[in-house]
Amino acid sequence: MDRLESMAVFVRAVDLGSFAAAAAALDLSGPMVGKHVRFLEERLGVRLLNRTTRRQSLTDFGRAYYERCRIVLAEADAADALAADQLSQPRGKLRVTMPAHFGRHCVAPVLLKLARQYPMLELDLSLSDRFADLAEDGFDLAIRTGDLEDKAGLIVRSVARQDMVVCAAPAYVKVHGEPRQVEDLADHHAIVYRRLGQIVQPWLFPGEGQAVCQFAPEGRLRLDDLDAIADAASDGMGIAWLPWWLVRERVKAGALVTLLPDHARYPYDCHALWLRTPHLPLKVRLAVDALAAALPKMMA
Repeated sequence: MDRLESMAVFVRAVDLGSFAAAAAALDLSGPMVGKHVRFLEERLGVRLLNRTTRRQSLTDFGRAYYERCRIVLAEADAADALAADQLSQPRGKLRVTMPAHFGRHCVAPVLLKLARQYPMLELDLSLSDRFADLAEDGFDLAIRTGDLEDKAGLIVRSVARQDMVVCAAPAYVKVHGEPRQVEDLADHHAIVYRRLGQIVQPWLFPGEGQAVCQFAPEGRLRLDDLDAIADAASDGMGIAWLPWWLVRERVKAGALVTLLPDHARYPYDCHALWLRTPHLPLKVRLAVDALAAALPKMMA
């Protein structure tokens, strides 16, 4: 067996916690994953994993060997990336995780254009609001919006900024009046964004200096799709806090009007994140550069 391949299988089995999970991720059979691990153990003459019918755990040597394998595999990937750079042609699979709505409307079109430009590039795109772990889930790149909580071991680059606006249908404003201050929003029907079963709140408004004014909506309409929220707002069902790029055409067409004109729009940063590595693969660098060039124009 190829030693590097066996190392990669071993690392994935440890990361995912079982041979079965590693087999599914690598498109291998469960017994083949076991063969790769046994090949390493026989070659080294020492056990790497303690295995029972219910669980597996690293031996003391296995833990040290696992860390070394990660370093070796990273260096091997960096060496391959150097060769790809010399060819000036990105190739291989690019795995990207991104928020479902922002990804579908903004990120995916940019990456698909990149794939058309480079026929040797493969795309594996995951559109989900779940925050994936780049290392454990095997992603090359993550796109995230808003504040970042955990950046350990990651390189972060801002690629765009989306302004958030409060809007409603003209018919709604005619019946319920127009809020003039953030405090007035409490007297209106809010259409609330719900993500992964939780209400995404509060609505944010830049204040003087570094202060940010917050409003926690309590609407009877809760949806987990921003397009559906825009539709509900256009139908006069209430007020919504949405990205400007999403409602821009509706505002131009008169289906929606922006509210609180005296308050600045809150800017949500959009970031590209990737694992810290000795050499950034060409496919990742080109993807990040393409997003940084295209997304700000979409947000304007």
